[in-house]
Amino acid sequence: MIVRFLIRALIAAVGLWLAAALIKGVDYDSITTLLIAAVLLGVVNAFVRPVVTVLTLPITIVTLGLFLLVVNAAMIGLVALLLKGFTVSGLWAGILAAIITGVVSWIGQAITREAEG
Repeated sequence: MIVRFLIRALIAAVGLWLAAALIKGVDYDSITTLLIAAVLLGVVNAFVRPVVTVLTLPITIVTLGLFLLVVNAAMIGLVALLLKGFTVSGLWAGILAAIITGVVSWIGQAITREAEG
């Protein structure tokens, strides 16, 4: 179970690295900060995101799910708020980072599922 979490954290770290490389408003100080941000993002997504998703369910339904991009951006923003050395400047940078991190995580999960069996 811990190995699976660490693999997902590494995949998230790749996504955050790619987001920082492609988006002007996303930055990190060091690889260590990036890895801590990925682990912290996993924890935030496990505990905070479900509560926020339920609380924003009406607007998510009205927007046909597009509001989940804002929720994901808020989770990345929360990680940036909690972790010194990882910064996200603005809502659009957060939304783009959420899209990139989500796509990389989706690809990574597809690869790891294929490798498992």
